[in-house]
Amino acid sequence: MSAGSMHQLHIFIFVLAVFHVLYSVATMALSRLKMKQWKKWESETASLEYQFANDPSRCRFTHQTTFVRRHLGLSSTPGVRWVVAFFRQFFTSVTKVDYLTLRQGFINAHLSQKSRFDFHRYIKRSLEDDFKVVVGISLKLWFVAVLILFLDFHGIGTLIWMSVVPLVILLWVGTKLEMVIMEMAREIQDRESVVKGAPAVEPSNKYFWFNRPDWVLFLIHLTLFQNAFQMAHFVWTVATPGLKRCYHQKMGVSIAKVVLGVAAQIMCSYITFPLYALVTQMGSHMKRSVFNEQTAKALTNWRKVAKEKKKARDAGLLMAQMGVGSSPVHLLHNAGARSDDPQSVPASPRAEKEGGGVWCPAAARPARRVPPCDGWRSASSPALDAHMTGADLCFSTQ
Repeated sequence: MSAGSMHQLHIFIFVLAVFHVLYSVATMALSRLKMKQWKKWESETASLEYQFANDPSRCRFTHQTTFVRRHLGLSSTPGVRWVVAFFRQFFTSVTKVDYLTLRQGFINAHLSQKSRFDFHRYIKRSLEDDFKVVVGISLKLWFVAVLILFLDFHGIGTLIWMSVVPLVILLWVGTKLEMVIMEMAREIQDRESVVKGAPAVEPSNKYFWFNRPDWVLFLIHLTLFQNAFQMAHFVWTVATPGLKRCYHQKMGVSIAKVVLGVAAQIMCSYITFPLYALVTQMGSHMKRSVFNEQTAKALTNWRKVAKEKKKARDAGLLMAQMGVGSSPVHLLHNAGARSDDPQSVPASPRAEKEGGGVWCPAAARPARRVPPCDGWRSASSPALDAHMTGADLCFSTQ
């Protein structure tokens, strides 16, 4: 590459980074704006009306509950429910009954049923953690960007059909998230005909693609990056002398691509991302955002220290086993009193049997040559001389 082309590439990367950060901030702002009404629903859970309506002593038929009636019926027909889920994300993606039912299912699965858990605050912290992932650019996304630039041949129109890909991904993800809610409602209907109190869903990873809820975040991340790439490429080619004539021979098509990207960005920020923040809490495991930041850091440090201590303890135990089990020298450790100690030599073995205690042979035996174990000494190693007298071997009688 020439120096001029390298300079242009640096400018394009800078513009891409700027638009990606701006799009990520806009996504977070619109998502929190959409979630403001959820805070009102969360505050209603502390009212007496909500506690009376969801009293566990009250029994209702499952098909009469609002949550089941909303997601079953015509939407339970195979094939038709995908169409219903597709259009539902544009109008009523999350309703009050959806939020309260998923909230109750999360509390029943991971916490106490009578817990005063602030589910809305937990979703906000979870969304902030996901924002840290979305605002970054991973190696996979850089590979996608380089691949698009390499496939941009004259006459193929790579940038045209690539501008449609983010919108298709968003529609696909939004439909899948609505289908997850429908499947949980159908499972309630199949599991029991009568419910006590509020209907509660059972969180599980089986509702998501390949049992991986985090794949939804990756697709949203890819969509935001593609939108930023389209806008950055448009601004870079328009502002660079000589490139406008090459890339924008039909300015109407270029403007249409920009409008399509902006529409996909608004849809992702206001519809798909808040829906993702709620539905993905229905996985099998809680996220670390269930704790506040200080508690999460303390637990992480505690886990790290515990793993290091366990590793050091296992290593010390292994070394001790190797040192003790491979040599008979450990028999000499903690030996009893010597034979020349008058207090340690009993009068006779019979007296020891009658009174109990420790009996040591009085007569010292000559030293013996102890051959080492075959697995511990090689053929060239010398034999081990261990002087073990009779008084060194003491036996306790009970």
